[in-house]
Amino acid sequence: MTTTEGNLVVEENSRPARGVLVGRVLIVLAVGAALLLLGRQAGGYVPRFAAWVQSLGAWGPVVFIAGYVIATVAFIPGSVLTLAAGAIFGLVRGVIYVFVAAVLGSSAAFLVSRYIARGAIEKRLAGNERFEAIDRAVGEQGRRIVFLLRLSPVFPFNLLNYGLGMTKVRFVDYLAASVGMLPGTLLYVYYGKLAGDVAALAGQGKIEKGAGYYAVLLLGLAATVVVTTIVTRTARRALQEATSKSP
Repeated sequence: MTTTEGNLVVEENSRPARGVLVGRVLIVLAVGAALLLLGRQAGGYVPRFAAWVQSLGAWGPVVFIAGYVIATVAFIPGSVLTLAAGAIFGLVRGVIYVFVAAVLGSSAAFLVSRYIARGAIEKRLAGNERFEAIDRAVGEQGRRIVFLLRLSPVFPFNLLNYGLGMTKVRFVDYLAASVGMLPGTLLYVYYGKLAGDVAALAGQGKIEKGAGYYAVLLLGLAATVVVTTIVTRTARRALQEATSKSP
């Protein structure tokens, strides 16, 4: 995947790849802080959106999942939808729906990349040394590398789905490694649940939950951030070791 302009292409493509790793952690923390600070101003939005989806009854989750899949294939960041899932469905159902939607969406993007849009995707990733190292590592340790990438993404989620379609990883291993998305999904859905409740405080409805309920939520959020950070750092180190050993 080298070209006569290799140095320029590598520089242009590797900078965002390196920045994403640190940027993702900072963005996740910033989103959580912003949701807490802006909860009152956004008070009317999340409840109305939640009411609309819930008014669809059994079709609510179906519509949500379908929209998430379309967003994933269309390169639209799903972080806002993941946050909304926490506010609409709660923690458990939100994680389930987002995970199902993310697996379906990422699988669709993978298959499109591998069988339909291979030429365009190959051109977009040409000269990216980081991707070439991952491609070699995936050829040797497919499921493990994809799992680590899901835990600690080197590429943005949507781009990674298409990029992995260009590698030698088997589709069954790609699917199995999807469990690596769960820590990040849990964190974002938890943020969304917390934001939904904070937004409700800004509304006119009567809130029956006391301060203790929100104290537990905040403690749980802090614990989730700590655990996710530890898992992410461990995965990043393991991924760096695996790619550096590839010839």
